[in-house]
Amino acid sequence: MSFDELLDQAGGLGRFQIFQLVLFCVTNILTYPHIVLENFTAATPDHRCWVQILDNDTVSGNVTGTLSQDALLRISIPLDSNLRPEKCRRFIHPQWQLLHLNETDTNTAEPDTEPCVDGWVYDRSYFPSTIITEWDLVCESQSLKSVDQTLFMTGSLLGSLIYSLLSDRFGRKVVYLWCLLQLGIVDTAAAFAPTFLIYCILRFWAGLSVATIMINSFLSEWTMSQRKSVGIVLILSSYSIGQMFLGGLAFAIRKWYTLHLAVSIPLLVLLLPSRKLVESFRWLIVRNQLEKGVKELRRVAHINGKKNAEETLTIEFVKSTIQKELDAVQVKPSIFQLFHAPKVIMRTCCLCFFRFSNAVTFYGLVLNLQHLGSNIFLFQVLFGAIMLTASFVSLWTLNYMGRRTNQIFFSFLAGVSILVNTFLPQEMQTLRVSLATLGVGSVSAAITGYVIHQTELLPTVFRYKSIISGFHRIGAIVAPLLMTFLGYSLHLPWIIYGVITLLSGLVILPLPETRNQPLANTIQDVENKSLKENP
Repeated sequence: MSFDELLDQAGGLGRFQIFQLVLFCVTNILTYPHIVLENFTAATPDHRCWVQILDNDTVSGNVTGTLSQDALLRISIPLDSNLRPEKCRRFIHPQWQLLHLNETDTNTAEPDTEPCVDGWVYDRSYFPSTIITEWDLVCESQSLKSVDQTLFMTGSLLGSLIYSLLSDRFGRKVVYLWCLLQLGIVDTAAAFAPTFLIYCILRFWAGLSVATIMINSFLSEWTMSQRKSVGIVLILSSYSIGQMFLGGLAFAIRKWYTLHLAVSIPLLVLLLPSRKLVESFRWLIVRNQLEKGVKELRRVAHINGKKNAEETLTIEFVKSTIQKELDAVQVKPSIFQLFHAPKVIMRTCCLCFFRFSNAVTFYGLVLNLQHLGSNIFLFQVLFGAIMLTASFVSLWTLNYMGRRTNQIFFSFLAGVSILVNTFLPQEMQTLRVSLATLGVGSVSAAITGYVIHQTELLPTVFRYKSIISGFHRIGAIVAPLLMTFLGYSLHLPWIIYGVITLLSGLVILPLPETRNQPLANTIQDVENKSLKENP
């Protein structure tokens, strides 16, 4: 017998597991929006320099009363290369001659201009307020938006490292509840941040807890192995639903601080049902807390309606049942074994680059909806829907294409979609929306294929997941940072996103196909199989 058989006696899929699954799905639907919240709270509206003759109500009506707003704008703000008003410069003095300038006259000297020394005027028709308008994060300060997103992702990386260690030390439940409380309080406080610096600090702090909430181990540790796949699919689906939920919520709530509160306060409410979670039975056993572990196991059995749990699930019975698995847990491969396992190292490096590249592209797309088209609400809902669809499509194609072909195909499809979309004119909105949606869907499908491939490529005893997960989070940090290159070229960040996605498909080529192949359980299994294939 094993852990799974003990869970079966306590109710492998009963009321308790259903309660857990529903609670985690609802929590993730409310947590995921915190990752992409700046799509709306940091949306950049159309803007121009504040000009006294246009925007000062005290200016004499005799001066401007006979001129329209368009005429006053023409003499106050220069035009850019697209013949639209400049967003970051104004004329030093009103250029009255432009009202009577012959369009064929090209000998006129260029008037002197200056930056927006008196501030900006924003178009508030879509968003009455964002952090951009709150702290004037435009023109020379536009890169600060990317810095804010990078800090949040950096917090996510550090939080996954810190709280995973704390979970091993103090238990899963207390750390999970703390992270839920922390995210709810910190992002609620961010809605009242008096300065942009304090806002960034609070968002970094919020990022520390996001990974622990979304990638918790309760589901896997209280669910039997044959039921885990269903739970994982539903959890992944909740991320997509969270995307769509944010799009609808942001459409209804346009003020950034109100939107912050709308996705943060419910997390505090979820603390009440989350207190009913049961500490990980496996963690308690490994930490030599056998009596408490058996007590929690009986509690789950009671919730699931199992009778006579106290008579059947005794300490002696549980201890004798799982002794072999406890011995196996203590046997871990030495780090020195890896020096004699070049195939394992090669596979890990390829998967790390693939995960890093896909994270860069995925977050580059979902964090920058405004650069893809004007209707960011529609993009948000479409991206969530296509991510949900792509996961199931990828699971279907894996059975026909194989693991390796699946990832290569969808990576190339995503890269080509992004590169083509980069050079399309803004006027072709329908085609741009279609290509952007195809791109994010293809990345999601490639990631789904990767999840299956990596579990079949590497031995179950090798602690590779934390290594690859680290590269995924580094990619999430790099993605918004690349948007600072917009100051050099409007196309450069998107070219990088497209090219790195194409490269991610190439690194899969050296990896073996694992469809319908036996799994490797040890490092030696990987090396022995490689020797047979390449004697």
